[in-house]
Amino acid sequence: MITKQTALDSAQRLVALARAAGADAADSVATASASESVTVRLGDLEDVERSEDESVGLRVFVGKRSASVSGSDLSEDGLAQMAERAVAMARHAPEDPYAQLAPEDLLARGPFADFDLKDADEPSPEKLREKALEIEDAARAVEGVTNSNGASAGAGRSLAALVTSNGFAAAYEASNRYYSASMIAGEGDAMQRDYEARSARHTEDLPEAAEIGREAARRAVGRLDPKRLPSGAMPVLFDPRVGVSLVGHLIGAMSGMSAARRSTFLLDRLEEELFDPSIRILEDPHRVRGMRSRPFDGEGLPTTPRALVEHGRVTGWLANMAAAAQLGIAPTGHAVRGASGAPGISVSNVDLLAGDQSPEELMADIKDGVLVTELIGQGVNAITGDYSRGASGRRIRDGKLAEPVSEFTIAGNLVPMFAALRAANDLETDRAINVPTLRVDGMTIAGE
Repeated sequence: MITKQTALDSAQRLVALARAAGADAADSVATASASESVTVRLGDLEDVERSEDESVGLRVFVGKRSASVSGSDLSEDGLAQMAERAVAMARHAPEDPYAQLAPEDLLARGPFADFDLKDADEPSPEKLREKALEIEDAARAVEGVTNSNGASAGAGRSLAALVTSNGFAAAYEASNRYYSASMIAGEGDAMQRDYEARSARHTEDLPEAAEIGREAARRAVGRLDPKRLPSGAMPVLFDPRVGVSLVGHLIGAMSGMSAARRSTFLLDRLEEELFDPSIRILEDPHRVRGMRSRPFDGEGLPTTPRALVEHGRVTGWLANMAAAAQLGIAPTGHAVRGASGAPGISVSNVDLLAGDQSPEELMADIKDGVLVTELIGQGVNAITGDYSRGASGRRIRDGKLAEPVSEFTIAGNLVPMFAALRAANDLETDRAINVPTLRVDGMTIAGE
């Protein structure tokens, strides 16, 4: 994999070549990644995968016209051809009054803080295999497990460099470590499958490998002999593993591009109290070892911790430069870039903060309800907020978890769902988006 300096040099050279070819302004992103994973199944080695990728992207501006190109040839000839092609494309592109570089006075300034995103210890393939076997052995030892879809351990590293023609040049590196397992319980038509997976920047921050296997096994066994739910309205609890999707829908609706296109259910609702005042959703791009921590955004703007929801209200749109220009607001440092295409919009590390009650206390008054542990399908309308997804989980009877249930649909609308949302106290901040167990009353169940 190329070094951080090589990535910076390639991006700087590409910007210089674009300016020489006639671009009024340009920016370039250079990325690289390397990963290795080992998968075992039923005690045998099933797969060893190694991948490396290096790419560079260029965006050029000729007046109000722009174009983007990308490639993997980092030679001088390859970069020169990319620059010439991009400028030629831009000259024939339609004018876009909103596409632009971030102005120099808004750019982030180094030196940047070290968020400890890179683990210097690179596990060997032998070590990864050892961990994968440990995961699977622990899972298969759980009573009720009858087969394995496999267990994996993996490690990777990546880097990203951004250079603009108006003075920004910086890069950062990160590592990724993960364990995963997928287990099968039961026999024949009664078989059930479930999984567990965890990622971290540093190996030492991962749970014990055996615990990953045991959790995947417990989840699979817990799904055996599922029953059907009756149709009707009932309280729904969301396991943290699936509850993150509710925050994901909110983040998508907060995108400035969605607001500019008038394709979000949050239009004209920024002043409303959408959540109970106790609900707080915070973003921290500077979290040490965070899975989405970053010192600057995809356009070179500084990143800043902020509240996404405070006092029950959404705090504003998430905007890159183009969205900010369309909405007449300041950019918020949420631009993201790959090697190809124009900047998009995304968040960094996000937490929906914990409430005061345990999950057991949160469900204690529920006579008949359901804990959702798996969601199926993508039935969410981003414009209206209408929500309908297939689900499975555990029935709640008289405040206690009861039998597994499956093949039902939960439906509602995100606006009243957010208003009814309550949070338990079991928040763990080990993923990019984290939530505790969540409760939403009054959802519609389509079952038997």
